[in-house]
Amino acid sequence: MRPDQFSTARPVVVVGSGPAGHRVVQALGRQAPALPVVWYGDEPWAPYNRIKLSSLLAGDARWEEITADSPIPDTVDTRFGLRVARIDRAAGEVVDMRGARQAYGALVLATGSRAHVPAIPGVDLAGVFTFRDLSDAQKLQARTVRSRVTVVIGGGLLGLEAARAMRRFHTRVIAIEHGNRLMPRQLDDEGAAWLHKAVVEAGIEVRLAEAVKGIEGRGEASGVVLRSGEVIACDTVIIATGISPNVELALRAGLPVGRGIRIDDTTRTADPCIHAVGECAEHNGEVYGLVAPGLEQAAVAANRLCGGDAVYTGSIAATHLKVMGCKVFSIGEVERYGAADPARARHFADPDGDGYRRVLIRQGRLVGAQAVGPWAETPRVQEAVRSGRRIGPWQRLRFSRIGQLWPDTDAGDVRLWPAEATVCNCTGVTRGQLEAARQRGCNSIVALGADTGAGTVCGSCRPLLAELADGAALPAARGWGALNAFGLGAALLALLYVVFAIPFPDTAELAWRWDALWRDSLYKQISGYSALAAMTLLALIGLRKRWTRLARVWDFAGWRVVHVVLGLALVTVMAVHTGGRLGHNLDRVMSLAALAALLSGALIAVVVARQHQLAPGTVRRVQRSATWVHILALWGLPVLLGFHVLKAYYF
Repeated sequence: MRPDQFSTARPVVVVGSGPAGHRVVQALGRQAPALPVVWYGDEPWAPYNRIKLSSLLAGDARWEEITADSPIPDTVDTRFGLRVARIDRAAGEVVDMRGARQAYGALVLATGSRAHVPAIPGVDLAGVFTFRDLSDAQKLQARTVRSRVTVVIGGGLLGLEAARAMRRFHTRVIAIEHGNRLMPRQLDDEGAAWLHKAVVEAGIEVRLAEAVKGIEGRGEASGVVLRSGEVIACDTVIIATGISPNVELALRAGLPVGRGIRIDDTTRTADPCIHAVGECAEHNGEVYGLVAPGLEQAAVAANRLCGGDAVYTGSIAATHLKVMGCKVFSIGEVERYGAADPARARHFADPDGDGYRRVLIRQGRLVGAQAVGPWAETPRVQEAVRSGRRIGPWQRLRFSRIGQLWPDTDAGDVRLWPAEATVCNCTGVTRGQLEAARQRGCNSIVALGADTGAGTVCGSCRPLLAELADGAALPAARGWGALNAFGLGAALLALLYVVFAIPFPDTAELAWRWDALWRDSLYKQISGYSALAAMTLLALIGLRKRWTRLARVWDFAGWRVVHVVLGLALVTVMAVHTGGRLGHNLDRVMSLAALAALLSGALIAVVVARQHQLAPGTVRRVQRSATWVHILALWGLPVLLGFHVLKAYYF
């Protein structure tokens, strides 16, 4: 039956209450509010935030939090907890599990996927679970209280999230991955090694390159048998070995099915009245298994159902997640195709131990990127990979040195990102779409989220939305009060040094002449070596990013305050050493260079301390300019200081 043979009174029927189905329903409600929609879902509850399931299991989120921001248009007829049993394509109807029929003018299959359970002995024992939906999470919530040893089969995203959640009551958790690294589809060897370290530090035991031969137990799981013959005793087993698309409904209806339900660029199946979106859909041989591509397909399907001409040309798979509290980002290609592949990789490992970054460039264009740990540039990197943007030699050099492809101001200020750059990775909303929403009067995080869906899933992009909406300030820096006080003190003393010299005594009738501090050779040596010691300590702390042992002694915020305190001490000792006089010739150049370094450093300290009171763009611009002055002023200081010491002892 052709689409034009259906009555316009027939509703659009959506099957599946996951993220893709929900997005179709929401988009139809916005674009065609008068269009009748009937929405089926196997699960008995309203749509929920599946990304936060692990947080719910770990006790970090409540039920109210995972169901928030899930509005359903009033015109939608919801039938949750009611499974669709078959499709009668000839009649243009679906038949539910009770035998009731529902006519459709167009049908959208968003049936999602289920956990893939490998065919190993013992998977049907009590104590063996999967972790895929809210029902699984509820069962595991009850299990966390009594479990003492949990084995998670699978070292991918879901496996690691399940492992983290099961540590809630200090349960011993062992994650088993058959590959030689964690998250092998998203990370290379070095990136996986960084993640491995974070997982182990979180208290999870990891076994790599191991295969599970079976699960043993009498009625209930009591151990996992490895291929090597080793048995790991446990009371709970969680299987997280991937997904299987739910294609049975389409298969029974005679629709072409491969790994998923096959669709074209309009998201239609072989039946022009039936669309498929999300994890159940296969486009050009690809089943993505991620939320973002499903949301893109859902947007195209809704547009087509409303008479539009949108097309879906495929997605570049992007992973933007938080695993064990550690941010993991991956997009595009992970590895080269082989020795003949012209692609070249650039790596950056943060000396602070905060993370690892890698980009893959082929013929001058960015084709893949990954990161373990924070990376402010990830939204722009994502856009660059999707657009195949060129990466210049200077960008590659910058990345190798400091792990950034763009200057701080370009990467950090969301208002400077390209219009195509993705701001909300969960919903695929770009800066351009958010800017258009702002033009429509959406000037708050809530308004932007209601209009575009941005920030309504995991919430990690809300600081960016705040910056777009009203220029909200950055969060307060740790120890900002001390940083501000010592920074202002150092700046004030440095300025006094420039404009005011300590006067000589105007009478000889004094018990102590303070000018002896800068005239007597003994005092001058004491203050001179004190200044040299302060400079040496400042240099060592400035190089802490190259000295990982020092980085582990104390955190960055603490060393930053120490750095400013030493700067204040240095300018004080300099004043004692010279009486506040700049000197002549090379001494004068050295004094001016030291004061420029001190003033610029003090400015950085004050701006960082007050970043929560200033516009983000102002903070970044001032910080970047002052940093360059700081570096340039320090560049020649060791040589000038060497000449000064040599001259003092020579003469």
